[in-house]
Amino acid sequence: MPARPRQNLGDASPSSGAQNLEANNKTAILKQFISVHDVTDIDALVSKALSYKSNPLKDQELGANKRIGCLFLNPSMRTRLSTHIAAQNLGMDVIIFNVGNEGWALEFEEEAIMSGSTVEHVKDAAPILGKYFDILAIRTFPSLKNREDDYSELFMKQFVKYAGIPVVSLESATLHPLQSLTDVMTITEELQKFPKELSANKQKALQRNPTGQKPKIVLTWAPHVKPLPQCVANSFAQWINAWRKVDFVITHPEDYELNKEFTNGATITYDQDEALKNADFVYVKNWSTYTDYGKIYCNDPGWMLTCDKLKYTNNAKVMHCLPVRRNVELSDEILDSSTSLVTEEASNRVWAAQAVLSEILNG
Repeated sequence: MPARPRQNLGDASPSSGAQNLEANNKTAILKQFISVHDVTDIDALVSKALSYKSNPLKDQELGANKRIGCLFLNPSMRTRLSTHIAAQNLGMDVIIFNVGNEGWALEFEEEAIMSGSTVEHVKDAAPILGKYFDILAIRTFPSLKNREDDYSELFMKQFVKYAGIPVVSLESATLHPLQSLTDVMTITEELQKFPKELSANKQKALQRNPTGQKPKIVLTWAPHVKPLPQCVANSFAQWINAWRKVDFVITHPEDYELNKEFTNGATITYDQDEALKNADFVYVKNWSTYTDYGKIYCNDPGWMLTCDKLKYTNNAKVMHCLPVRRNVELSDEILDSSTSLVTEEASNRVWAAQAVLSEILNG
């Protein structure tokens, strides 16, 4: 496997980030949370999330007299509920607003002539939200119709530009950083549970021992009944590549290549069985085509992950961000077995969000 290039994670190196945390009694490393590039030390953030899991209310006064506004431009369940709980654990007031159903239709284009269906420009709405709240958390979604528009991340960028307060992405047109932080947290937690006779080499990898055998993670495409965004897959690839502690393989049918901006550093193969060999973790997710944007070319049910396919792995644990189409993406036999991490993974969403919010509040 070719060596993965180091990626820029901000102004400070991971090691300096950890030193700064220790020196400043874990003061903030986040000014906003839009992608992995906002994080100076992934492991420090994961460690904080795990600490909240063991003691959820230890910082329950941190957010006293602070308010977070959660704006949803598309539906959500786990992201909405977990972020709400995380903010409450920190003592914050939480206001949730469903923009599409409860507010005016927003315009995001600069210099727009607003003679159509949009009623209010983000240039007017966002600064007011910046006065109402201390943190603004936003969930938006791609159209899957125009790649240039979606990948410009106009909605998220305009809120960041005009709100004047820290912005947290609850998913955007191209990325889902809270999900990816949760995924790295879940993998870290699971590696710590490995039996002693299996964990020695794995732990060496986590300590960046170049002679240690790195854990192997496979991101595999799965069939679905409709075209889905690339957000989760893009974000998972971005975070795993930036983490640099595992061997990372992405497998999918031909024509389902993701944007190289996110996958650069991973091994990519069209052979799912080959990819699964000796895997320790298998992350299952559907995504639509990127080049001919938003399409379904192949919906081969043979790509559904089953227990039979796991025979190629190193007793791999299986992950999925949920919601999942049972017996389309993943078989019942996997989801209902001890192999599945999906429930634990979803529950960890609270602690990942709490770690992010606390780091911003500390700033």
